[in-house]
Amino acid sequence: MIRYALRCEPEGHAFDGWFRSGADFDAQAARGLLECPACGSSTVAKALMRPAVGASAVAPASTEAVARPPAEMVALYRQMQEMAREVRAKADYVGPNFAEEARRIHYGESEERRIYGEATAPQVKGLLEEGIAALPLPALPEDKN
Repeated sequence: MIRYALRCEPEGHAFDGWFRSGADFDAQAARGLLECPACGSSTVAKALMRPAVGASAVAPASTEAVARPPAEMVALYRQMQEMAREVRAKADYVGPNFAEEARRIHYGESEERRIYGEATAPQVKGLLEEGIAALPLPALPEDKN
């Protein structure tokens, strides 16, 4: 099996795909069988990849996806993106102060309201351990990620 870093041509969304061989990728791409999990585009190309080095030398890729996700997965991801847009439209952006502000709201030190912002994994873990709900928002195409 070969893992390729892939990207869709129109938007540049990055994702991974596994194939039996390089020829298998070429055949699927030529037949339009590959699909971007973020936008559904079938114009998919190989992206630049780092060399395959031992697992201890290189951190794992941060994104994982299949070359052609089921339509239900694409629909679910689009629903998640719409939910993220709704949160952004109806909540206050607190930037990197998310964990601190979430605690203030939880403990009644700040007005109760919906917020969103940035937090590290350890900060989110700490919030969850304190019983404070915090969920990651998916990246949106307009974020140009």
